[in-house]
Amino acid sequence: MRVAIIGGTGFYAIDDRELEPQIVDTPFGQAQVYLGQGESEDLVFLTRHGPDHRIPPHRINYRANLKALGQLGVKRVLATFAVGSLQPAIPPRSLVALDQFIDFTQGREATFFDGGRSGLAHTEMTEPYCPGLRERVLALAAERGLEIRPKGTYVCFNGPRFETAAEIRMFAQLGGDVIGMTGVPEVSLARELGIHYAAVALSINWAAGLKGPVEIVRSGLDKIRAALLSLFVDALRAPALAPCNCESAVMMMHPPAETD
Repeated sequence: MRVAIIGGTGFYAIDDRELEPQIVDTPFGQAQVYLGQGESEDLVFLTRHGPDHRIPPHRINYRANLKALGQLGVKRVLATFAVGSLQPAIPPRSLVALDQFIDFTQGREATFFDGGRSGLAHTEMTEPYCPGLRERVLALAAERGLEIRPKGTYVCFNGPRFETAAEIRMFAQLGGDVIGMTGVPEVSLARELGIHYAAVALSINWAAGLKGPVEIVRSGLDKIRAALLSLFVDALRAPALAPCNCESAVMMMHPPAETD
């Protein structure tokens, strides 16, 4: 079974794995991936901003990225997100296993089912992140002494600008725990493909207004990133996951037309 890690800001490689770059052609454009070699041949790595972080959040080709993983036979994905903290209980350097999101993006290609030849479907999103995969991550983290908050709501803002202090107050009042710019539509596209997708957010700053202007924390993050990537590899290879509906969430109204 092929599995994948999608890396966010600061996650541009997996240092202890031999990975070979490959361009995957999809109906939505090309995607750059890295294929594991040797004992890591089941692993695919994708860094959503590109290896040198040149792609802004609103310009990421989310459909090509997820479709490429699907074409490669990926069945499970764990994703990382660098985020700002909306809540005092989640200081910088905290890790949060996401269980919900609130979408404030606009203008993004958000579905594979655009109607016409693309088909029409509605996707059930009560639990947008795979609970079985999240449970596996939390269990392994506890064994290794890595503290991860078990649940959290991710607010997705369009970017690339940071938010105002007033926006942050609103997002916190709506129930948000952390804020980022890349979580949507990645999560919903994975669900449309029937992929088991879960995510852990790494807080790298207090959101605007909580402690003054936004200041990115940099010290101590490399160790956290390395520990999280190692945990991800092992969690993805779990022989079985707790029951979920990731593979049956799509309610198909009109299937896509067959391609020639």
